[in-house]
Amino acid sequence: MKRLSNREFIKELMKDPNFKAEYDSLDPEFELLEKMLKARIASGLSQAEVAKKMHTTTSVVGRLETAGGRKHHSPSLRTLERYAAALGYKLRIEFIQSKCA
Repeated sequence: MKRLSNREFIKELMKDPNFKAEYDSLDPEFELLEKMLKARIASGLSQAEVAKKMHTTTSVVGRLETAGGRKHHSPSLRTLERYAAALGYKLRIEFIQSKCA
């Protein structure tokens, strides 16, 4: 049996409507994590440097940036503000009308 790449495996799983619905429901979280990582890279800071600016540990910053794959909780608004400030950013939250509203 041929071993599937991650992309091929996800493509196969997406054929299941229940899996697709659950996967799609995670889009906002994945988008946030991607934006956080891109902002840190753009700032030129390592996780250790961000942790120092936030007065926390590198493992806390790592968990903030990955959050997937294991049981986790969503970071508080205050934590996201502290993360953004450590990068030299401001946090902005928007309400965007849903297509189904």
